[in-house]
Amino acid sequence: MPTPAQNTPRTSARRRAGSAAVAVTALLAAGLATAAHAEAATPAKSGSSKVTWSATPCATPKHKGELACNSYRVTGGVTAFEKARAQRSGATAKVTPKSAAAGPTGYGPSDLQSAYGLASAASAKGAGETIAIVDAYDDPNAEADLAKYRSNYGLPACTTAGGCFKKVGQTGSTTSLPKGDSGWAQEESLDLDMASAVCPKCNILLVEATSPTTANLGTAVNEAVKLGAKFVSNSYGGAESSSDTSYDTSYYNHPGVAITVSAGDEGYGAEYPAASKYVTSVGGTALKSSSSSRGWSESVWNTSSTEGTGSGCSKYDAKPTWQKDTGCAKRTVSDVSAVADPATGVSVYDSYGVTAGWYTFGGTSASAPIIAGVYALAGTPSSGSTPAQFPYAHTSALNDVTSGSNGSCGGTYLCTAGTGYDGPTGLGTPAGTSAFTG
Repeated sequence: MPTPAQNTPRTSARRRAGSAAVAVTALLAAGLATAAHAEAATPAKSGSSKVTWSATPCATPKHKGELACNSYRVTGGVTAFEKARAQRSGATAKVTPKSAAAGPTGYGPSDLQSAYGLASAASAKGAGETIAIVDAYDDPNAEADLAKYRSNYGLPACTTAGGCFKKVGQTGSTTSLPKGDSGWAQEESLDLDMASAVCPKCNILLVEATSPTTANLGTAVNEAVKLGAKFVSNSYGGAESSSDTSYDTSYYNHPGVAITVSAGDEGYGAEYPAASKYVTSVGGTALKSSSSSRGWSESVWNTSSTEGTGSGCSKYDAKPTWQKDTGCAKRTVSDVSAVADPATGVSVYDSYGVTAGWYTFGGTSASAPIIAGVYALAGTPSSGSTPAQFPYAHTSALNDVTSGSNGSCGGTYLCTAGTGYDGPTGLGTPAGTSAFTG
C-alpha cells in the first residue's frame, strides 16, 4: 500500500472494512496520514501556520470486528488557542511543535467553561458525582498524567488515595488490567482531561476494556454502571450492523444513567453506538473566540468529505419518541455537540509511549466527555429516565449552531447545519446546564 500524501484525509476503516486496515494502522502509527484544516490560522513569523494533525493510532482498528477511537493529535501550525493568546498579548502566535510542547497549545478548562456557560456550575457543583470513562486497553500512566493536567490548571487533585480516581478492568478488578497500548492511552488522556476540565469536582472512574470489540467495550459500560457511575463517556464507534438492537439491550440501556457517545470523525454517515436510541450522540464543532456577546462562535467541524463530525440516519435503530425530525424514519445522529475540530482543539497531557508533555487533540472523542461532564454538573438524572431525551425538552438552553456541513446529503438537515435541529450538531452546544437536567 503506498504511503498517503501529507495533508490528505485518512482513509475510512470503520464504515468500509477491508484487508488494508492493518496496513493503514501502521501508517497512522508512523504519523504518515495527516490532515490539514481547510481554514488557515493567523500566519506566524516562522514555521507553518496551517494546522495539521494525525489520527491517533487507535483511530484505525487493528483487527476485524474492532471499534475505533475518534481522536486526532495536532502536529503543527497555529491553533485557535495560540491565535487567541497572541491577539490578547500582542505577541506573535506560536507554532505548535510536532512533538510534545512544554506548555498547553489548546483550549483549557477556563476556555471550555467560558464557551459553554459552565464556569459558575464548575466551581460549585459536581461533588459526589462520578463520571466513568470507557476505553480499551491500559494506560499505566493515566493517573500520573491526569495529575499533571489538573495541577497545571489549578484543578483539585483527583487521586486513587483521595478516593476521587479509580481505574479498573472491564470486570471491575483494580489489579487484573488489560495490556498497555500507547494509542488508546492517548485517547484515555484526552477523555480524562476533558471530564476534569468541565467538572473539576467530579470523581472519575476509568474502565478499561480488554480489547476494542463491541462486546468488551459494552461489558465495560455495564461495569461502570454497576460501580455506580451515573455518567458514562464513550469515545469510540464503528459501522452499524443488524446486531445493534441486541447490543442496545445488552450494553447501553441503562435508565437513569447519562451515556454519551462520540458521533464519529468521518463526516456524514451514522456510526454505532452513537446511533443507539439509549445514548446521547455527540457531534463536533469548530470553536473560536469572537466579538459576540457570548464571546465564542461555532460551526460544523468538517475538513473534507471523509473527515469531520459524524451524523446521519441509522439503518437499524428505531427512532426515539422525543426525536421529531421527519427526514429520517429511524434514529437520527446527533443529539447535541461540542468542540471537536483539531484546529480549534483542546490541550491534553500525555506521556505513555510518547514524549511526555502537552499535546492538542480534536475529534468527537473530545466532545463526548465534555458533554458527560455537563450532565454531571446538571446533577444525577431522575430514576428511570433516559437522559438523551433531556435536551429535547430544553432547546432554548442550547447554543444553536447554524453554519457548516459535513458531507453530501442533498442539502438536507442530516448533513447541513441550520436553525433548530440538524444532524451534525444536533440541537446545539451547552449554554449552561439547564438542557441536561431531568
